[in-house]
Amino acid sequence: MRNSLRYASKKHWSAITADLKLIYTAPSVPAAEEAFEVFAANWESMYPAMVASWRRAWQEFIPFLDFPLEVRKLIYTTNGIESLNARFRAATRRRGHFPDEDAALKVLYLTVLERQKNRPNPTGRINGWKAILNTLSMTYGDRLGLK
Repeated sequence: MRNSLRYASKKHWSAITADLKLIYTAPSVPAAEEAFEVFAANWESMYPAMVASWRRAWQEFIPFLDFPLEVRKLIYTTNGIESLNARFRAATRRRGHFPDEDAALKVLYLTVLERQKNRPNPTGRINGWKAILNTLSMTYGDRLGLK
């Protein structure tokens, strides 16, 4: 999404993101291809580099559509991951250096456990996690040791 928006004027961002959402939430590859053709027809004349980047990356994008919708949402919603990475960076930056690897891991572990009261989601929980966990266990339970 961000890569696409870097080519576009800010005034078109909401329309572009709405069109792109139809692609990455499509129930199947043919439906995604159809949504992409509509997207390309709407935006290629104005932002040819944006559409070309999607065309170049299409083969890498298609396997994403094999995931169930709940897992896809977990993948494309990176806010939780970015938030945790920012907390890790802040925790390690404040300390400068560590005597050994165990000390660094301990700081990261405590950072994960720390509640952040000034955040809308102080525990870092993911909305809809139970549905995602059910889908993951049914789809990838052998990898998770759940089957």
